[in-house]
This record gives sequence, C-alpha cells and structure tokens, in this order.
Amino acid sequence: MTTVAPRRSPRPPAGAAARRSHVVADAITMLRRNLLHMVRYPGLSVFTILGPVVILLLFVFVFGGTLGAGLPGVDPGAGRDAYVAYVMPGILAITIAGSAGGTATTVAMDMTEGITARFRTMAISRAAVMAGHVLGNTIQALIAVTLVLGVGLLIGFRPTAGLTEWIAAAGILAFIAFAISWIGVAMGMQARSVETASNLPVVLVFLPFLGSGFVPTDSMPAGLQGFAQFQPFTPFIETIRGLLLGTPLGWSPVLAIGWCAVLTIAGYVWSMTIYERKSVR
Repeated sequence: MTTVAPRRSPRPPAGAAARRSHVVADAITMLRRNLLHMVRYPGLSVFTILGPVVILLLFVFVFGGTLGAGLPGVDPGAGRDAYVAYVMPGILAITIAGSAGGTATTVAMDMTEGITARFRTMAISRAAVMAGHVLGNTIQALIAVTLVLGVGLLIGFRPTAGLTEWIAAAGILAFIAFAISWIGVAMGMQARSVETASNLPVVLVFLPFLGSGFVPTDSMPAGLQGFAQFQPFTPFIETIRGLLLGTPLGWSPVLAIGWCAVLTIAGYVWSMTIYERKSVR
C-alpha cells in the first residue's frame, strides 16, 4: 500500500513588501527615540533657535538701516524695514543649517558610547537607524523655522505669499531640512569625537553669509560672486524669498530641488559607507 505524504503548504516568501514594512516600523521606532531625546535634552534645540534669532536681531537693528538703504530699488528712508524682508529667508536657511550641529552631535554620541554598535547587533534595519536621526532632525528644524519666523513677524517681516506659495515654501523648507539632516548625520559619523562633530556643521552655517542671504551677490568681488551664485544655499534662499515675497524665481526652484536631491544622496551614501565600516570604536 502506498502512503501519500501530505503536501506541505509553501512558506510565504519574505517579499519586498515585508522588508519595506520592517524598515518603516524600525524607522518609526528610531524616530520616536530621537524625539524623546530632543524633549529630555532640550539644550541643543534651544541653541538652534536662539542662534538665528540673535543673528536676526543683530543684523536688523544694528546693521539693517545701512544695509537696507543699499539694497537695489529701496527707498533709503525705509532701510531697516526693507532689510527685514530681505534678510529673513537667509535667517531661515541659517536655522536649518544650524540644526545639523545637533544631529551630528547626537550621532557622534551614539557612536562613541557604543549605542550604534549595539543597534548593529540587533535585528534593526541599518537604514532605519540613520533615518530615525534624519526624520527627527527634520522635524526639529521645521519647529525651529516656525519659531524664528514668528520672531521675524513680530519685528516687521510681512510676507505677501498666498496659500499656494505658503504650502510650496513649507515643502521646500522641509526638503532642505531633510537634505541637510543627511549631511549632519554623515558628519557625526565621520567625526572622531563629539567635540569635532559639533564643530563640523559650522561650515554649513557660514554658507548663507557667502550667498544671497544678507547682501545681493552682485555686490561681491568677482571670485566670491561666482561661488556665491552656484553654491546650494543661494537657490535655497532665492526660492524662499520668491515664494514668500514675490520676487522673481527664475531657475532657483529647479536648482534648489536639484541641490536637495544631490545632498540627500551624498549624505545617505556617506553615512551608510561609514556605518558599515566603523560602527564600533
């Protein structure tokens, strides 16, 4: 008599959808961890907001009268009021750039204290560990931008944007914050100490000063003018300025989105390469 063995039901393959669900769940867990860290250690968040506010007040109330009177097509009598409108997009860009310092510091602390190494021994998606830092810093940067913008409104900044322009401005600010966060994560992983990690992103804070954030690039020397016009923060600032104040946009939105994509890809590849190579120190 022949016995027929029961057919085994095939095991469901671990498909792409399951892997994506695993990565998303891990990223949400890492995001929650970073948000709790932000709440429990608010020092970095406060500095991210206070720094741009101090720069804003300094440039508007100390230099604004003179700098505003020198802007093209501006009535010299309305110098300070005109300068508030001109400088505000640059201040928002500095706010986002400054948030990278907090991210780099937090990532470096995780690296030096062995937390990242511990994550690597657990069943956690490698990309999710980095994504948690990026998403957390993006949210922190947008909160800081909102508060700094509120200070700008209190001292006389008056945007002319409609609802569509406000939505577009929020979208480009979020994309810039996302891209800068990836660079901040990579800098934090690259640094050999927490102190170095806190200093590396300073170069990002200086870029709006070397662009169109505080004075028109046309007023700069020829060599500096070329750098100012093609570095990423100038299209960032011109896009925000055009959306909030109605100045000509030209190719700035296209360049801004392109730079955001380049920085995001570069930061991701840089971070993952270091994560694979030296997550244990």
